Amino acid sequence: MKLIIGNKNYSSWSLRGWLALKAFDVPFEEIKLSLFSDEFYTELAKHSPVGKVPVLVDGDLSVWDSLAICEYINETYLDGKGWPVDKSKRAVARSVVADMHSGLFGIRTEMPMNCRARRHVELSDQAKKEVATLDALWTKLRAENAKNGDYLFGKFSLADAFFAPVMFRFKTYGIALSAAASEYQTTMLMHPAMQEWLDDAIAETDVYAAGEIGEAV
Repeated sequence: MKLIIGNKNYSSWSLRGWLALKAFDVPFEEIKLSLFSDEFYTELAKHSPVGKVPVLVDGDLSVWDSLAICEYINETYLDGKGWPVDKSKRAVARSVVADMHSGLFGIRTEMPMNCRARRHVELSDQAKKEVATLDALWTKLRAENAKNGDYLFGKFSLADAFFAPVMFRFKTYGIALSAAASEYQTTMLMHPAMQEWLDDAIAETDVYAAGEIGEAV
């Protein structure tokens, strides 16, 4: 099985699929392409009609879109363990992932992922509202599930994988969080797979201009 990803410093969508495999110890071959290079489009055209990363290639099957990839991994390799066991909690986990997958445009636009940078941006009211919403959500879920572990639903789940890029974003742009949300961010950033991703991102030399916005600090 292969996972085609973009630059680790910038590609937030790649991180989600990659972390779902790494955190659950699913063997795969990583194929990293420089974003928007000729090779990027040529290689992706072999496996995906949309020309975006990540793409999972498992035998004759190609799966694109990070949420579809995570669901395929969960069904095929995790025996459903990527989501909480409890049906109600599983429904909530899928809800927050769907919201992350299709929303939070202020955070996405104003704080592009750049793992190795430290920058400052003046956030819009919309982005500030989204930050506050995430802070409250993480605090609530951690309080409800703390007895079962340190992640949103106790044990690490696909919900955590989907919020992983936001952890790097908030670190890059110095976003202040409440004590409980900050503790969860630290837990995520210290996950061995997150540390591996960060080390690889720092070692990269490609510079993508759209990921370099904001005042360097």
